[in-house]
Amino acid sequence: MKVHISTLLLIVAALMLTACTPKTPVTNRPVPEPAKGGYVLNEDVRNINEHLDYQNRSLKTIYFAGGCFWGVEAYMERVYGVANTESGYANGEGENPSYEDVIKGDQQFAEAVQVTYDPERVDLETLIDYLFRVIDPTTKNQQGNDKGVQYRTGIYYEDELDAAIVKETVAKEKNDYEQEIVTEAEPLKNYYPAEDFHQDYLAKNPNGYCHINMNVLDDEPIFPIETDKAIIKKLGQPS
Repeated sequence: MKVHISTLLLIVAALMLTACTPKTPVTNRPVPEPAKGGYVLNEDVRNINEHLDYQNRSLKTIYFAGGCFWGVEAYMERVYGVANTESGYANGEGENPSYEDVIKGDQQFAEAVQVTYDPERVDLETLIDYLFRVIDPTTKNQQGNDKGVQYRTGIYYEDELDAAIVKETVAKEKNDYEQEIVTEAEPLKNYYPAEDFHQDYLAKNPNGYCHINMNVLDDEPIFPIETDKAIIKKLGQPS
């Protein structure tokens, strides 16, 4: 059967346009009830963190693996209290892997996002909750259409004080699933930044592939610390 090239182009275009649109939840995890109070950002403000001052703050880091790191990076950078995100490769064997090395799978690296955050603005439990809102923790070595060991889900910590929080929070998630949760909760063994091509990929390619629902944070209320109240009141409105 012959298929016209124009028809194929239309199909490809439709897939690209829907790449980062809301999808039916892949699990039975209950949708959190909207928090009452706080402030909702104006529609033209996509990332509140770009307007905040993170200098001289006591920042921490956590590493999230949630499938393709393009979407996880773009998603997490919008969470109030996240100072910086970076795509990279974590918890594998070997040193300084390239993307080509990682996709082979033999070095066991996970595509991961280094999340640098201000614990006074957002705590670790909340960050983990945001991760679970957009991943399926019951699928092994797969998220969305991506399959391979590099697409496994995981939470990797540097600070031993975070170990209990990570493991307890992941354990609580088991109550929301009938299937086994396979998301790793482990100390960070190693981490290497990905190539520049992968950093801020969706900002540079708005119609690029994205396996998660990027609209989860829309209308999410922010409860600012005292030093942020003036700027958030200016850029948002009471929820």
